[in-house]
Amino acid sequence: MNNKKRFILYDNNNEFEYSKNKSDINIKFNRIAFIFFVFFIISIIYSIHLTHLGSRKLDNLNKNQIKVFNKLKRADIVDRNGNFLARTVSSIDIAINPTEIIDSKKLLLNLRYIFPNKDYELIKLKLKKKKFFWFEKKISDENYEKIMMLGDKSIKSEEKLTRVYPQKNLFSHIIGQIDDDNNGISGLEKTLDKDLKENKDKIQLTVDKDIQFLIREELIKYNEIFETKGSGAILINVNTGEILSLVSLPDFDLNQRINITDENYINRVTKGVYEFGSVFKTFTLAAGIHEKIVEPETQFINLEKSIKCGKNIISEYDKKIPSDLTAEQILIRSGNIGSVRIAQAIGLEKFQIFLEELGLINPIKFDIEEVGVPIPFRWGKCKLATTSYGHGITTTILQLANAYSIIANGGYKINPTLIKKKSKIKNKKILNNDVSKKINPILRKIVSTKDGTATQANVDGYEVGGKTGTAQTSVIGGYSNKKINTFASVFPSSNPKYVFIVMLDEPKTNSEYIYNYRDGSGKYKGTPFNTAGWTSVEVVGQIIEKIGPILATKYNEVY
Repeated sequence: MNNKKRFILYDNNNEFEYSKNKSDINIKFNRIAFIFFVFFIISIIYSIHLTHLGSRKLDNLNKNQIKVFNKLKRADIVDRNGNFLARTVSSIDIAINPTEIIDSKKLLLNLRYIFPNKDYELIKLKLKKKKFFWFEKKISDENYEKIMMLGDKSIKSEEKLTRVYPQKNLFSHIIGQIDDDNNGISGLEKTLDKDLKENKDKIQLTVDKDIQFLIREELIKYNEIFETKGSGAILINVNTGEILSLVSLPDFDLNQRINITDENYINRVTKGVYEFGSVFKTFTLAAGIHEKIVEPETQFINLEKSIKCGKNIISEYDKKIPSDLTAEQILIRSGNIGSVRIAQAIGLEKFQIFLEELGLINPIKFDIEEVGVPIPFRWGKCKLATTSYGHGITTTILQLANAYSIIANGGYKINPTLIKKKSKIKNKKILNNDVSKKINPILRKIVSTKDGTATQANVDGYEVGGKTGTAQTSVIGGYSNKKINTFASVFPSSNPKYVFIVMLDEPKTNSEYIYNYRDGSGKYKGTPFNTAGWTSVEVVGQIIEKIGPILATKYNEVY
């Protein structure tokens, strides 16, 4: 059969002939279909491969991002009531790449609307340099949404993890700082660095945000009134060793991550080492009672107004102190010569051991590394004499609070701590029962009687007891006229719960300050003497008046 068909078209003088072959058409079509099919299969394989590679890259990016985030992650730190003191949060930084800007005038106009307080002359200069720069770090959610709505491809965003401190300056010396590599470099951020990186749970401290705030506010106020170089305060539970507040001024905002080299920012409570003066007289009498050498009623007759020890003269700070005093009266009236006689009766070796047992001479173990080392000295007869009234012996405020806690709590050794423990620790008894029973009432009389040196701390309803200490600051070759004024308080003295100490570093008198006598006898204008009784005691009284109700409400303390 002939498959060919013949077509003849006539157009005047031209003739066109066309022949169609079915076999040729089918072969050509099959080839085209096959080639198309091959390309289609190749494209599918290539697409699958690209998708796989893309997903692998995305997975790797996600994994790397998770690794980076995990490296930056640190556990949150909270106070005893769950308030955040340190947190790791996700934040977004915004940058601009000038080389990708299409319309710089329009971009600047939009940015000015969202961020009106920026320095746009500086931003214009950065845009002209054509170099990538950060425009806004830790942008708010609201502004982030606005800036991304602009749809400008020159605007870049980067998510980061950052450490924030909601309380700013409030716990700066306790929490401490981290560096740019997320490593703790001071405070609890340093000593708990490993735990903070590995622990997913919050780390709870013993401090109370509200109490810390009130104490700090009063310290700032009185730093201005008495023009101090700085100050420190600590509030500690005498039975558990838990520190409810630890404030050192001046302080700093942890969020700024400033490299602080000024020594005035030292942690005055734990790191600063000072001579505290007459607060040591409490330990002298306590040692005498502990060794059963003296009783509060023991009489000291014909006490000299001054005695010579080596080349130095030891004298009373107040010439009006009687020559005949009981051991109790020596402490109440803060007698120097009487304290020397008590220490001499105890003896050098026993007195030294007693101070060591209270943790006053050697460095103390604590939760942060910023701990001062008392200046070593050689014991001798004159050193025994001067140490009895707190002259020529140094320690830290932390150690002072620890020692007063032991004196007040029945003679049980404690471990001062900032970290909340899950279980109670049984404390070892290191002093006999008589010490606290006999010392606490005397400390109360120092505050409650007219012969005492701390009547301005006699806050109604809180049974405050304590001991004042006024000391000259030491300099090379001797002592200056500048003062360290300290008041170590215990309350309530009939059943002690807290030791609260305030130290003012180089305070000055204030001729305009008004003292309101707590016995209701009237007012007094101007600071008559630059002593603890007129400075630190006043601060403690004002603070206890404010924190007492909180302690009573939160911790069910009844006074």
